[in-house]
Amino acid sequence: MANRLKGKVAIITGGVAGIGLGIAECYVREGAKVVVTANHNVDGGKAAVEKFGSDVSLFVQMDVATEEGWQKVIDATLEKFGKLDILVNNAGIGGVNGAIEDLSLADWQSVIDVNLTANFLGEKVAIKAMKETNDAKGSIINVSSVAGLVGLPFAPAYSASKGGSRMLTHATALNLAQRHVDIRVNSVHPGWIDTSIVPAAAKEQIIKSIPVGHMGKPEDIGEVCVYLGSDESHFANGAEFTVDGGQRA
Repeated sequence: MANRLKGKVAIITGGVAGIGLGIAECYVREGAKVVVTANHNVDGGKAAVEKFGSDVSLFVQMDVATEEGWQKVIDATLEKFGKLDILVNNAGIGGVNGAIEDLSLADWQSVIDVNLTANFLGEKVAIKAMKETNDAKGSIINVSSVAGLVGLPFAPAYSASKGGSRMLTHATALNLAQRHVDIRVNSVHPGWIDTSIVPAAAKEQIIKSIPVGHMGKPEDIGEVCVYLGSDESHFANGAEFTVDGGQRA
């Protein structure tokens, strides 16, 4: 299938590696123009644009935890592509894990800033851009985690940030719907996805915990995001899409 996102413009944060790149690949395949971002992985951003083509893609280096970073990516998107249809809030960090009494405030805050505050900032500027350039229509997708559904005992900051993203999704979706603004907001909750951040030594044990017997691929999240970004999902709003091979079934 192709052209499910034809004519649409999407921003995908953290879109140059791992899950974000998988989403971007699916989006370009389906006809979307994509703006991918990263804070540190500039080489990955350049490689993504080279792969997709500069006519349908753009890389913007940004810090998702700052208003300045968000204004930068919105300005660049509108300058190149003229509008915004889809925002995928995908950028995230795992942070420092451990017993909560051993974590510093800085450890906590860095995760909250990137995983939750950035989603608030992204929603805020994306909604304004969609109102100004796309007749107040669009789709926002917050990539949360299964840790937003069930807490991870040694990742309190990560669990809190992903749970917060889940509830931010619900609140924003309801707020927009009750004001009759045709911008949908949904969350995606990946389980174990086979990316470079998964420790090789832990893979065998992780796979044993997954009912289907294998980890997911970045494209597995990308395909769900295609659906949520497309007009096919016009009645999906404020919903949670868990993609974890049955772990939370």
